[in-house]
Amino acid sequence: MNEVVRRIPRLKWLGALVLAGSVLLGGCGEVSNNPHPAGSEKTNTIFVPFYARSPKYLDPTSSYSNDETPYTYQVYEPPYGYHYLKRPYELVGRSAEAVVAPRYLGKDGAVLPDGTPGEAVAETVFDLKIRKGIRFAPHPAFAKAPDGSYRYHAMQRGDVVDKFKITDFPETGTRELSAHDYVYGIRRIATPRIKSPSFSTMAEYIIGMKEYGETIATADKALRKNLPPTERDLPWLDFRQYAFEGVQALDDHTLRIRVKGKYPQFKYWLAMTFFAPIPWEAEAFYAQPGMAAKNLTMNYWPVGTGPFMLTEFVENRRHVLERNPNFHGETYPCDGEAGDREKGYLADCGKPLPFVDKVVFGIEKEGVPLKAKFMQGYYDSPAIERLDYGTDMIVAMGDSKEKEQEFREKGIKLPTTIEANNWYIGFNWLDPVVGKGSSPLEAERNRKLRQALSIAIEWEEHIAIFEKGQGVPAQGPLPPSLFGFREDGPSGFNPVVYQRGPDGKPVRRSIDEAKKLLAQAGYPEGRDGKTGKPLVLNFDYQSAASPQTKALLDWYTRQFAKIGVQLEIRATDYNRFQDKMNKGVAQIFFWGWLADYPDAENFLFMLYGPNAKALTNGNGENNTNYQNPAFDRAFEKMKFLDDGPEKQALIDEMITLVQNDAIWSFGYFPTSAAAYHQWINNGKPTQIIRNHIGYLRLDPQLRAQKIAAWNQPIWWPIPLILLALVAAIVPAWSGYRRRERETAARTLAAAEGNP
Repeated sequence: MNEVVRRIPRLKWLGALVLAGSVLLGGCGEVSNNPHPAGSEKTNTIFVPFYARSPKYLDPTSSYSNDETPYTYQVYEPPYGYHYLKRPYELVGRSAEAVVAPRYLGKDGAVLPDGTPGEAVAETVFDLKIRKGIRFAPHPAFAKAPDGSYRYHAMQRGDVVDKFKITDFPETGTRELSAHDYVYGIRRIATPRIKSPSFSTMAEYIIGMKEYGETIATADKALRKNLPPTERDLPWLDFRQYAFEGVQALDDHTLRIRVKGKYPQFKYWLAMTFFAPIPWEAEAFYAQPGMAAKNLTMNYWPVGTGPFMLTEFVENRRHVLERNPNFHGETYPCDGEAGDREKGYLADCGKPLPFVDKVVFGIEKEGVPLKAKFMQGYYDSPAIERLDYGTDMIVAMGDSKEKEQEFREKGIKLPTTIEANNWYIGFNWLDPVVGKGSSPLEAERNRKLRQALSIAIEWEEHIAIFEKGQGVPAQGPLPPSLFGFREDGPSGFNPVVYQRGPDGKPVRRSIDEAKKLLAQAGYPEGRDGKTGKPLVLNFDYQSAASPQTKALLDWYTRQFAKIGVQLEIRATDYNRFQDKMNKGVAQIFFWGWLADYPDAENFLFMLYGPNAKALTNGNGENNTNYQNPAFDRAFEKMKFLDDGPEKQALIDEMITLVQNDAIWSFGYFPTSAAAYHQWINNGKPTQIIRNHIGYLRLDPQLRAQKIAAWNQPIWWPIPLILLALVAAIVPAWSGYRRRERETAARTLAAAEGNP
């Protein structure tokens, strides 16, 4: 009899299920959800996200965006940088041997003594000594053939058809950095081929640069002749062929820059990547046919002498910085500000930099997965270049006990600082009610009105409610961390709004005092003393009213109502708000400022008369249009001075003047916070120092341990699932076998002729 049904023993099915379960359970010892390659958490590599898109400009001539700085400031070395730990910020030599004292020249070219008034200085000369022995990171632009010619400087379009990244070129080379590379880079600021945000300012200060820009534009036009406007392969614009007097290499290691008049703030520009060295070989290399079409340009593949070099650029996906094997060396600082030793910031004193071998940037398009990966340990910091993420985490801890417990259990570090950033309410000096006034009597009345309002606006409450405690009330326009701020001076105490408490700390003056000032201004109980009409003031806010802003705008209204003043909110979109500010028609407004460089001048110039926004067609940053001859005289002296006692005295004088005039309700300085896991060390928060990644030290062993502990797979449901499968499959299989046997029996009976 032929066998119709193949018999598969039930035990074999059970065995297969058990085998499958054993295979699944066999992986219990490994972390299975790591988004990075297996074992990478044990390497000396920092993993951080970047947001939405890749950086647009890595060319130092054009780069000026916050999301570009994690790359540019690690790859490039301007002459100056900032001491990593000291506050107020202190300039130090980076590629330069030291921060030099400039020489001042008169109109006759004679050297002037240091104490010469700034108005008498015709020219300032900076002679920077560039360190010897600095070499560029390995790059194919420097590769040479045995005969000494450049290996990759005579390529045709077909030679780059299979090249998509800089590492596709098998040979690299290097050479020593020289002052000529800085000359080339500064000349390149004038190029019309890319827009440099620094050109307009530098053209006003560096001798001959404005005219040089015209020369370069003419040369570029000649090179583009007969080329279509959309052509990407442009002939090389060799800046070695076009010189100008303001920037020179006196020898291979001496860079001279000549500046019009006296401009002490110019030294801060020398810490920006606009002044990074650019080797002519790189420009010549990238100018070859077919390179631009493959994005083989300095915007994607920078060439520098810094601690890291870019080795991978997968647009909108992944970027990798690796240790520059030619880095000349730098050591971790051994001194800082008070409290740094207790915070562990001096533990690596004297050790060579950088500490990590690699930095991997991975794209994250949404906040939820980013937060999840950070909490799992797969990102070492959620925002390596920003200080708002840490602040958000501190706020979340205040809102949720569960979050606070989670962050503390995971040892997340959230170091805070008060950076060079402020928010304030301004009073328009041109307004007849809150401004200067048309007579001495009116000026005094308006001043007392502004003082009364300044007392009434309780910024301590604003910080507690809307900033979740992340900020400090401002006593004047100058924030901490800058030279000129003194806790025991005017910048640290505003006697118009505060008085000293029993412990010596500022205590806001009472509402009764504010009402008294309001009555002296002619508005007893918030009404005009002559007409009896209520005092109504207009408040311009820089975004349209919405459910999100309602609570804040209501708060402003309540502050003015404390002393009986009615506030009319005029909330508009930011463009209309700016139009009003440019025309000087806003009465009262809310605005803020983030420093371009760490100097008191960069805040006090917002109150300098000639910078009045309404008087400069919107080009000035004096938003209140404040005019005070005494302030202006002090500012004009101060802006020419280097940090020292004379500058400090003038800063104190200016702050006292604006406190008395109450031209701002000085608002608050927001707290900034970095965010790192416990295995990252030396993460001192800063928004000024951009080459900070090289100072971070990683403990890979601790990271690997924590990731393994935090990401244990949950296996206990698997046996239950297997049992459920068995319970479902066995009866089904038994029924199937029964039906097959019955069918086989009927078939056999029919074959044998049985009915």
